[in-house]
Amino acid sequence: MISILLADDHHIVRQGLQALLEAEPDMQVIGGVADGLAVSDSVEQLRPDVLVLDLMMPGLNGLDVARLVRQRSPKVRIIILSMHANEAYVIQALRNGASGYVLKDASTDKLVEAIRDVVAGKRYLSPPFSEMVIEAYLEKSSKNAADPYETLTSREREVMLLAAEGFSNNEVAERLSISPRTVEVHRSRLMEKLGLKNHTALVKYAIQRGLLIMER
Repeated sequence: MISILLADDHHIVRQGLQALLEAEPDMQVIGGVADGLAVSDSVEQLRPDVLVLDLMMPGLNGLDVARLVRQRSPKVRIIILSMHANEAYVIQALRNGASGYVLKDASTDKLVEAIRDVVAGKRYLSPPFSEMVIEAYLEKSSKNAADPYETLTSREREVMLLAAEGFSNNEVAERLSISPRTVEVHRSRLMEKLGLKNHTALVKYAIQRGLLIMER
């Protein structure tokens, strides 16, 4: 039986996916998560075979969630579920440890196929993506061009996204269960690493990077 954890901030989407997937004789949904910050902990607690992860999650976006889950629970297979048919997102998802990328307008059969493929150790990409994307990923991964974002720690990424979403230092501290002073230190370090001077630049960077989308 393939155990599956669903991560999507829309309850009705999780319910629908659960009903569809559990209609398969070899699949079982063992949990659902609505906040990106909670996904990694849920993965560690429930130990699913597959994490089906929405690209745009509140708290921490799906790309960074994938990276964190890959670091902390490397045996879990990750499938990104996204409305964005964007090659850049696919390549970043693969770089961050995802084994599959499925578009939300794909049929349920495609998601089922993706789950079975990644459990079997294969890679799955929704059409129109193909081996060309994989080759682009491999080429990109083989290059050592410095990317300041890659130097950020997982905590700095969490602080960055929450700050970009408009949370104050105190609110970020409460959400992450750390002190406001620690938030201030993380924020100062990430701003320095990224070469950003103020909050406006931080928000602009997050949007350009695809980490923050103003309209869902």
